[in-house]
This record gives sequence, structure tokens and C-alpha cells, in this order.
Amino acid sequence: MEVEGALPMDDKAKRMRDLLSSFYTPDQSSSGSPPPNTVSRFATLDTINTTSFDADQYMNLLVQKSSLEGLLQKHVEMAAEIKNLDTDLQMLVYENYNKFISATDTIKKMKNNIVGMETNMEQLLEKITSVQSRSDGVNTSLFEKREHIEKLHRTRNLLRKVQFIYDLPTRLQKCIKSEAYAEAVKFYTGATPIFKAYGDSSFLDCKRASEEAVSVIINNLQGKVFSDSESIQARAEAVMLLKKLDFPVENLKVKLFEKLEQFLVDLDLEYKELANVPVNIDESTNQDSASTTTHEASVHEFVEAVRAYKVIFLHSELQLCNLGQDLVKKHFEAIHQQIMKQVRSADLLAMLRVIWTDVLLMDEVLPEASLPDFALQHARVAVKDYTCSTFSRLLTNISDTLKKFQFTLKEEMEENPLHAALEASKKAVIQGSMNALMDFRLLLDENPELLIKLRDLTIDWVHEGFQDFFRKLDGYFLLFSGKKNSAFQDVNLIEEMQGEKICAGLVLVLAQLTLYIEQTAIPRITEELASFSGGGGVRGLQHGLAIVPAEICRIFRSSGESFLHLYIKMRTQKISVLLKKRFTAPNWVKHKEPREVHMFVDLLLQELEEIRSEVKQILPEGPTHKHRRNNSNGSTTSSRSNPLRDDRLSRSNTQKARSQLLESHLAKLFKQKMEIFTKVEHTQESVVTTIVKLSLKSLQEFVRLQTFNRSGFQQIQLDIHFLRTTLKDIAEDEAAVDFLLDEVVVSSAERCLDANPLEPPVLDRLVQAKLAKSSEQSGDEKSK
Repeated sequence: MEVEGALPMDDKAKRMRDLLSSFYTPDQSSSGSPPPNTVSRFATLDTINTTSFDADQYMNLLVQKSSLEGLLQKHVEMAAEIKNLDTDLQMLVYENYNKFISATDTIKKMKNNIVGMETNMEQLLEKITSVQSRSDGVNTSLFEKREHIEKLHRTRNLLRKVQFIYDLPTRLQKCIKSEAYAEAVKFYTGATPIFKAYGDSSFLDCKRASEEAVSVIINNLQGKVFSDSESIQARAEAVMLLKKLDFPVENLKVKLFEKLEQFLVDLDLEYKELANVPVNIDESTNQDSASTTTHEASVHEFVEAVRAYKVIFLHSELQLCNLGQDLVKKHFEAIHQQIMKQVRSADLLAMLRVIWTDVLLMDEVLPEASLPDFALQHARVAVKDYTCSTFSRLLTNISDTLKKFQFTLKEEMEENPLHAALEASKKAVIQGSMNALMDFRLLLDENPELLIKLRDLTIDWVHEGFQDFFRKLDGYFLLFSGKKNSAFQDVNLIEEMQGEKICAGLVLVLAQLTLYIEQTAIPRITEELASFSGGGGVRGLQHGLAIVPAEICRIFRSSGESFLHLYIKMRTQKISVLLKKRFTAPNWVKHKEPREVHMFVDLLLQELEEIRSEVKQILPEGPTHKHRRNNSNGSTTSSRSNPLRDDRLSRSNTQKARSQLLESHLAKLFKQKMEIFTKVEHTQESVVTTIVKLSLKSLQEFVRLQTFNRSGFQQIQLDIHFLRTTLKDIAEDEAAVDFLLDEVVVSSAERCLDANPLEPPVLDRLVQAKLAKSSEQSGDEKSK
């Protein structure tokens, strides 16, 4: 037992299975055994449980591989296994014996129960045979009577049908009076096979009367289908009854759909009338409320009609979806027309609210149409169109302001027109931009459900719109000033400006306006845009604003400088025309002795005074510092100082004297340099001084093209001496002006045949006389 307990449970179970298998498995000795040499070659100690076990070979192998102690241990193990096998075999014999005894008892019981069953089965068969014979006798005796009864029953049913056919017109009339159309259709469809078979002969009158009643029923059913007062279920039932009567329901479907389309047209007209009524932001009028209520009632009626159509005519969703989308599309077409008419943001919001309400109502009936998504797509286009229209309108307002003052300047209808034009243009830019931002903010702050989904896109469109607006505004300014700009694409504004020539004053207005936009408008608008977006937008914080202030400021800074130079150019060209007339008209070789300052000097000073007047209206004053001869590069040792000039002019008019004068003049130029033309600033003094310098330079060039006699040279000397006195109050850089005036005098001396200048007392006397005369004329004008 101790040895048995030492064995693992797996070995015991395995051994038990092998024993049972060997017990119930047939003898496999006939299957053959491997050759002895093969067995001995691959024999092991594990072959004891196989069918090919060889005891002698096993013992030899065991003796060879095991020691004495191993053999003793193996002996003990095998003894224990033999004992276990005997016990197991005994248990199997006992169990099989009990089963055999139980089976024997069962067979005995079955044998006892079967005894007597054959007698009972024979008695049952005899009774069944007797019952069958009696049943056949009854059937034979009642056969004739049953046939007669069935014939009478068929005759009775036929008579009932005939009576029903004759009573059918009366029944149909009763159903018409009581509006029991379902029963009437049931009766008529039941009689239809008989009418088809005998309607042209025996039941002709009944068929005609029934058809007349059915035609009335069909008309009444059609009326129920088209009646809006009837319930949806009643209308659907009417269509089903018409189908049972073989009425062409498709024609009815087409007519009812045409009615829905007409309903759609009426709704669109109502919406357009509602869109044309402006919204009062402070208080809503009774008329607005009544219009909105009427439209809502109409939409509810349309939705119910669509619901009924969907129930009545199955598989009609596609047509109804197209109808609903068509309604939304027409609503947004009306919005687009209003946007083209410059609709306010409050009116746009009101129209979008109405559309979204209609969409939600129809979406309850037609979820297949996806009307909210469809409306969102069109709303996206509408909001973007509104954004573009707002900026286009802002550009147009600024353009109208400038063109209005262009007409005012030509007609000279207003005092200080340039200042008024600048202020009006500034207001149009900044106030128009702020108003546009207020409109856009209203679109976002009202938070209608339709616009909440477009909030980020709207913010981006506003930013991009301002960026594009300022680019277009700069392009318009360039085009308005007369410069070609292929990048400007507004065809309407281009056509309006064709053939119009801008005045110089408006160019100066543009120069200062662009400076104002760069320094004031753009920073303020950028700040408002930052608070407007609040970090929203599709671009998000990682990309920043769509508007780039630095780039726009650079563009307007460049344009401002360009406009300022254009103004100087236009004014200088006008003065050059005056100088050209002055120097090309007379014969300077035969010029008479000067008696007074020439009138062209008055015209020149008049032009400069006009320039000063324009500049004072637009530009601010600069720092007050005069560049005089004693503190500038053009010092008293300048190449055109008065001692030098007097010394040069006192020489004879021989060729040698002129040559020496030219050589001395060139030597002085190389010794000293003077900066004549400096950068133009947006100040009164800088612009006026630059124009004066350019005018004097043009004067010098015209002088170099002429040949003078003594009188002509003296006339130039007198005019320049007078200008030297008057230009001190006009130009800021007195040293450069004196330098240029000296250049004119020296150039005229070089081009003179007899350069004999006037004496200083004579020059002073003539200049004083001119000043007195000018003062007297100005006094007379003031007295008038």
C-alpha cells in the first residue's frame, strides 16, 4: 500500500485506461508483430504496456541497465502494480455481473407483459371493421339528400348575389348620403366581377346606376383630397379608395404637387415683401409684427400640406426634398437682392432668423432633405457676400467723397475746400470702418443659431476683407491721382474716373490722407479687430490676424510719399509753363531798358501764394528754423556771394572777362558743396521750399537757353533782386534760395552780350517802387 500511495495519480489513471482498453479491445495478434531484430534494436523499458511486449527481452534489458538495488526497487513496484491490477479486474467483473443480472430481470418482465396482447389487438380490429361498414351504409342512404341540400344552398347564395346586385345602386346612394365612402367602394369592388361578366346583358341597368353613383363618389373623394380642412388621414384614405376604384391617382398627384409649387411661389412673394420692410431696432411696428405673423402662418400651412402629401403619396420624398430646398434657395436669392441694395445688418439678421425658423419647421417633416445643412451652405455665401458688399460700399463712399470735392474745387464753391475734403475723407475712412465693424459685431453678438456655426468663418472674412479693402483703397488712390494701376479691379470706379483729371490740391489731400490712414486709422482698426475677434476664427491664435498692419502701413507710407512728390511735380510743371512763356515770348537781344519788375514775377508769386494757401489747409507746420546764409553751407564765401557777383559784373563785356568769370565760378563750386534738394517732409515749409527750389532751377535752365543784351540782363537782375526780397517770407531754406537766385543771375551774365549790371541804388529804388505799387493794389482790393 505504501508503494501504491507513492505512485502519482496520473500514472494510476493512465494504467486504468490501458487496462480497460486492453480488456475491451479485440485480439490484435493477427495484425502481426515487427521482426525480432527490429524490436531488439529499438526496445526500451516502456514497451511493457504494448501489444508487442517480449518478457525475455524486457528482463535482459532490465538486467543490463539496472543495478541490484534498482532491480529490487523494480520488483517491489511491479508487485504493487500486479496487486492493483488484480483488484481493478475483480471490480470490473463484479460490475459487469450486476448489469447482466439486471438485463435478465428486464427480459423476464417483458415476456410476461406481452402474453395476452394479441387477443386484445384482434378484438380491436373487429370493432374498427364494424364501425367502417356502418359508416358506409349511412353515407349511401344520405347521399341523395345531401346532394339536394348542397344544390339548394348554392341556389340560395346565387339569389343573394343577384339581390345584392339589384340593391347595389340603392346601397351606394345611402353610402353617399352618410359619407361612408369606404363601404361604398367595398360594395362596388365586390360587384365588379359580376358586372364584367353580365354587365352588358342581365344587369345593364344596375351597372349604369352603380357607375353613376361611383362617379359621384370619385368626385367627392377628389374634393376631400384637395380640401385643406380635412385631416391628413382622411385625405390619405380618400387616395387609397380612389386607387381601389382604378382612378388614375398619378394625375391627382401631379395636380396636388402643382398646388404645392404655387404655395411655394406665394411664400416666396410673402418673404420678399417681408424682406423689403426695414427693421426698426428700437421698437417693432405693428405692421412688421403682422407681416411676420402672416408669414409664419403661411409656413405652417405649407408644412402641413407637405406632411399630408408625404403621407398620401408614398415614396415622394425626393420631390418634396427638392421643393423644400427650392424654397430655401429662393429665400436666399431674396437676401442676395437685398445685399445688392446695401441692406443693414439688422435687416439681414431678421431675414436669416425667418429663414432658420422656416428651415426648422420643414426639417421636422422632411429630415431626408437635410435642410439645415443646405441652409448653412447658402448662409455662408450670403454672409460672405454681405461682407464683400460692406467693404465695396465703404470704398464707394470714400470715392464719392473725393469726387464731390473735386467738383467743389473746380467750381470754387467753398472756402478752404481742401481742408474740408481732407476732414470729410478722414471721416469717411475711419467712421465708415467703425460702422462696418459695428455691423459685423452685431452679426456675431446676436447669436442666431445659423450664424453661430459661421462665427469663425465670419471673423476670418472680416479680417481678410479689411486687408483687401486697404489694398483696393490704395489702388483707387493711385488711379484717382492719374497713375496707372493694373492691380485695381473695380470696373465701376474705373469707368467713373475715365476722362477726369484730378486737380493738384486733391493730390495733396491724398498725400495727407494716406499719412492719416497709416498713422491713425490702421492702428485703431487693428485694435478694434483684435477685440472684435477675441482670438476666434478658423485661422486661430497660432496663425494670428489675417490683416497685416505692417504691410498695409508700408503700402500707404510709400503711396503718401508718391502723392507728395506728384503734387510738387504738378505745381512745378505749372510754374515751368509760366516761365517758358516768359522766356520764349520776347526777343532778349533787343530788350528795352528795364523800367520796373516784370509782371511774370507777380504771376510767379501768385502761383507760390496759391501753393502756400493749399499747403496751409492740409499740411501741419514744421519746426521753425530758417537756413540763412550766415549759418548754412552757403556761407558768405559761397560761390555766388554778392561781393563776387558785383566784382564779376563790374568787368567789361569782353570774352576774356566772361571766361574768367566762368572759371572762377567753377572753382568755387568744387571748393564748397551745398545740399540744395533734401528729403521732402509732410510739412508746409518742406513742400513750399522744394517747389521754390525746383522753380528757380527751372528758371536757371530757361535762362541758359537764351541770349541777352545789356537791358535783358538788367531786367533779369531786377526781377531776381525783387524775388530775393519776397521769397524770404515764402521759402524756409533761405541760403539755398539765395544760392539758386545767384545761379540765375550768373547764368544770365554768362549768356549776356554786354553784362553791365544795374547799380544797387537803382535796383533798390525800382524794387521799392514795385513794393509800394503792390501794397497800394492790395489796399484797394481790401477796400473793395
